[in-house]
Amino acid sequence: MRRLRPNRPPTVRDLLASGGRSFSFEFFPPKTEKGARNLWRTIRELESLHPTFVSVTYGAGGGTRDKTIDIVERIATDTTLTPVAHFTAVDHSQAELRNLIGRFAGVGVRNILAVRGDPPGDPMGEWVKHPDGVEFASDLVRMIRSYGDFSVGVAAFPYKHPRSPDIESDTRYFIEKCRAGADYAITQMFFRAEDYFRLRDRVEAAGCDVPILPGIMPVTQMSTIERSEQLSGAPFPPEVRARFEAVADDPEAVRRLGIEHAARLCQDLLDQDAPGIHFITFNKSTATREVYGLLDGAYAASGSAPPITA
Repeated sequence: MRRLRPNRPPTVRDLLASGGRSFSFEFFPPKTEKGARNLWRTIRELESLHPTFVSVTYGAGGGTRDKTIDIVERIATDTTLTPVAHFTAVDHSQAELRNLIGRFAGVGVRNILAVRGDPPGDPMGEWVKHPDGVEFASDLVRMIRSYGDFSVGVAAFPYKHPRSPDIESDTRYFIEKCRAGADYAITQMFFRAEDYFRLRDRVEAAGCDVPILPGIMPVTQMSTIERSEQLSGAPFPPEVRARFEAVADDPEAVRRLGIEHAARLCQDLLDQDAPGIHFITFNKSTATREVYGLLDGAYAASGSAPPITA
């Protein structure tokens, strides 16, 4: 049964400008029917926390393009949530990109996260521009903004993008995306608060005040550490790794430490005025809800409101 929604659903730009803290989740398109059932169970469980928005990733080379659009459309029409669709430039001509922008607009989606994307097959392989495509994420941002009233987010990298030669150039590329029309950014996952603060400080020093939402993924098993390095292209902090390795033989202790570490990291970020938290869920709700429960308790103890704006 479809639910009645406002004629113009809110944009992330509007939500972030309304004050308070953002609290959001990231999902990915599942490959199987069982995965799809798990995803929608997770969405329903997390919907009760009233997040500011939820985002749906978009596979390398557009491999999950149609699934992403289908999931985003269903979130927009069948839930109370505000969806953000990830969107990449890999292997797409400008005509294809324009068509996809039109498809998002056609299902009422006004929020898009624009990333250049990784080459299909090998994320660290050579990035080859489509002959009639766009070269940079800033070009993609500019294109999306030119085709309607979209709120556009971009990626930020606490360590720097793996393809950036140095921190200075990485900061410059980020500023270019903001000047192209980005309303906000979501970071790649990280595990030390100071890495986020360094990113925020160098962006602010460059004269940019676009809100940067921290991307957080709780470590629930030892394999998560290796997976995080593959996904982020950044080394897992050695001092944090050592804490997990000390309890590696006890899966429950690893999971408990991961929840506690994520909650402490989130609290440190919020205490130092991060605009919110974006949870990378891997389509599971339990760890995210546990981390939020610890945060909620900490806010209750301090007399402050929990980080939810919607």
